[in-house]
Amino acid sequence: MATPSTTPAATPPLHAPVHAPVRLAVPLLAATALGHALHLLELLRGANLLARLRRGAQAPQIGWCFHTADGLPLAATDKTLGPLLAPMAQEGHCEGAPTHWLLAPLHTADIPSIRSVVAAHGLLVRRLALGLDQGEQVLTLGSGAWLAAATGRLGGAQVALPWYYIAGFCNDHPDIGVAVGQQHCSAGPWMSAAMPQQATALAVALAAQGLGHDLAQALEAATRPDPLREQAAFEAQQARQIRSTRDSTLARAIAFLEKHLEQPYALDAVAKAAAVSPRTLLRHFREGLGHSPLDHLHALRCARARVLLEITLEGIPGIAQACGYQDPAAFRRIFQRHTGMTPQAYRQRQSLRAPRQRWRVNPAGLGTAEKKPPGA
Repeated sequence: MATPSTTPAATPPLHAPVHAPVRLAVPLLAATALGHALHLLELLRGANLLARLRRGAQAPQIGWCFHTADGLPLAATDKTLGPLLAPMAQEGHCEGAPTHWLLAPLHTADIPSIRSVVAAHGLLVRRLALGLDQGEQVLTLGSGAWLAAATGRLGGAQVALPWYYIAGFCNDHPDIGVAVGQQHCSAGPWMSAAMPQQATALAVALAAQGLGHDLAQALEAATRPDPLREQAAFEAQQARQIRSTRDSTLARAIAFLEKHLEQPYALDAVAKAAAVSPRTLLRHFREGLGHSPLDHLHALRCARARVLLEITLEGIPGIAQACGYQDPAAFRRIFQRHTGMTPQAYRQRQSLRAPRQRWRVNPAGLGTAEKKPPGA
């Protein structure tokens, strides 16, 4: 997805009504086709990004949470999520009961295997039934529809299914209609897509509920192939009609801060580099990033400090000065506020080298060092 300019003024603020928050629960069964579930979450990440770009740091966001096969929520820090799912869980973290349940396709060999998976997950089915009774909604991709139908709460609804599942599903659930000829369907509390390729339709529907119809349309446009726009964008770029996003107000200000990281902060100088007034610059940072230019500078300085703490043996006063702080005590306070630990504690946790006292520099000045033996 192409990244629009980060300048808040580049796109007029939108005031379309926003619906209730969307909190998506994603059960992780052994048979879950996990890639299809993650694809939908990636689309929702894109919707959240569009919301922030258009409405600033305070824009509403769609949240999600992984659940066990029994329908119980997993904490974002749960070790069972592993390195793949943990970052996704942390990004989507949200408080409160779910408003929607995503039932991804089941990776099974045949319809009898689907029935066996459903029969083995009675606790999840009961949790889904309770949620439907309380006004929650379900989203299904392909064979995930069997789990939703097993709740007994969706009689009279319609579902989109791949052609090869229709006969078996109709035999199992004759009270539920099949939306023949439709790749996705929305019927009351049930949104369904026949094929994984239609996950975009579900993401757009969720974006309309949680972010508003304007952002749902933007998501749909950003994920839909458009040869005419591709050609027009290419021709405009060749004719130099499209400026670089690095020419935006925020980009110019951030580039100046990065270049003058160790120099004293002066709002007037940053505003001059961005070609706007100090007041306008503060507004751009507040609306686009949710913090001030000085806060951004502190974050950049702390990022440099983390690297120096990890890979050098320089003392704290020297690192403070290299990062633009003349007062080591002020550096310590700011570093702890941004990282949650003191510089010394960070070095002990993250450093790639042994403690300083266990090293001695080669007096020949050849850039080598040797470790003292234990007890030396």
